[in-house]
Amino acid sequence: MRERCSVGVVCGLVALIGALLAGCQSPSGGLGGDGRLSGPAAGRTAPAPPGPTRTPAGYGAVFLAVGECSSFGTTSFTEVPCSGERAAARVTARHAGTVRDGPRCPPTTDFVLHISEQRPSSDEDGDGAVPRGYACMRNLQPPHPGDPGGGGGPRTVVGDCVYGSGGGQVRETACDGGGEEKPEYEVTRAVVRRADCPATTALYVRLGGERPVGCARP
Repeated sequence: MRERCSVGVVCGLVALIGALLAGCQSPSGGLGGDGRLSGPAAGRTAPAPPGPTRTPAGYGAVFLAVGECSSFGTTSFTEVPCSGERAAARVTARHAGTVRDGPRCPPTTDFVLHISEQRPSSDEDGDGAVPRGYACMRNLQPPHPGDPGGGGGPRTVVGDCVYGSGGGQVRETACDGGGEEKPEYEVTRAVVRRADCPATTALYVRLGGERPVGCARP
């Protein structure tokens, strides 16, 4: 069966490779970058670091389209049949452009693959170019760091936990204590404004969407 490959450089903080955005927070006052954490005790979020970048070679009209699968790698990823033994993760959403400017990945995304723009001499759909884009990936098998409390993924959701990492910053970690750091706060509610959080709230978290503020308690 045909396989399609992409090569690039892994960067950012990654659980299984990536996830895009395990960003940290900076001192208090306002909300931080997309999907990251902030609060009165821990501060606001720093901009999320870039995720893995992939350069496709041997692609079809769309490299890693929705529903297609990839294998895992450290510096490259290969598009493989989802029924094959090498399949490790499935594309749940695929967008053009960059994560910063494009639509958000689904809440339970485990990691994000970034596709670099390329202009090869020829390609399968005939336009001579591969546009920049990103694929939201979900592992075919556990663990799922993007699940609530999983300790990773490109988005922070209700049910996730964080810990203080020093210098007024916090980072996400697994709620079950299975991560490298012990969880100290849990996001228990998503609201429109900080004022809507309960009195027990000790940390505010940037969630994005229609209810962008996460209320976290010890």
